[in-house]
Formats: sequence, structure tokens, C-alpha cells
Amino acid sequence: MERKTKIHAVEGKQELTVTREFELPLELLFKAYTDPGIVEQWMGTKVLKLENQKHGAWQFVTTDPFGNTHGFHGVIHEFTPGKRIVRTFEMENTGFEPQLEFLDFESLTDNSSKISIHMVYRSVELRDQMLKLPFAQGVNMAHNRLEEIVSKLKTSI
Repeated sequence: MERKTKIHAVEGKQELTVTREFELPLELLFKAYTDPGIVEQWMGTKVLKLENQKHGAWQFVTTDPFGNTHGFHGVIHEFTPGKRIVRTFEMENTGFEPQLEFLDFESLTDNSSKISIHMVYRSVELRDQMLKLPFAQGVNMAHNRLEEIVSKLKTSI
């Protein structure tokens, strides 16, 4: 099965772009990234903090099947409702350095939208390390859950 979430990584560059089109109106796609209850559902994580504002912080924690907890956190540098979130992303206790993420949201039709996530890493080596993990598969699975969970909300808006 073809992955709906696309990863574009140019050899020798310290960045990559993730894109995905959803059969969701822009308002719901943006809400999926900013509503703690919805984030917890599609990401399978606990939201400890999600301050959707410039200079806001966010912090999530997840538990793997072996009972180990994994933390993620960052700072929101730009927050434009329905359009853009710029944030840092750091996985705790992994050896990976923070990355910078530009999340751009776009309406395609009344009932479809797109997200483009531009991720910048400190080095090409760090970006390539990320790509060696099951990163693309994980992002695609998470986006599939997002669309499945949030599409149920379409009738309530």
C-alpha cells in the first residue's frame, strides 16, 4: 500500500519535508495539531503541556509496550491559527539534538486540506540518522490515525 504521507529528503541537505493531503477541512486539520485531547488520540501520547501561542511551550510523554516512558518537548516560536506553527522538537534522552519545524496548513477545498512540515536538523548526519529509523512509516501511521479520528468530528462542526 502506498503511503499517503510523503517524505522528501535531498541528499546532502540537513532538512526534509513531510507532506500529506487530508480529506478534512482546514479547521479540523489545524485542530488536530492544537487540541490536546485530539493530539493524545492520534499520537498515542499524553499531552502534559500545549501552549498554542508565540513563546509557548509544549511537552508530551508516551509509554512504549515495555513500560518505558519517552518524553518530547519544545518551544512554539510562531503560532498563526489555521495557517502556521513554527516550533522546536526535542526527543529526551535519545542523543538526537533539537530540530526546527515549520508546519504550514493549507486549504485545498471546503473538505480537504494539506500540511507541509519542513524540518531542519543541525547536520546532514543527524537528518540521515532520523531517516534510518522507521520515521516515514511512523509518520504515515500517525497521519492515518489523525484522519480516521478527526474525520468523525466532521459532522459536529
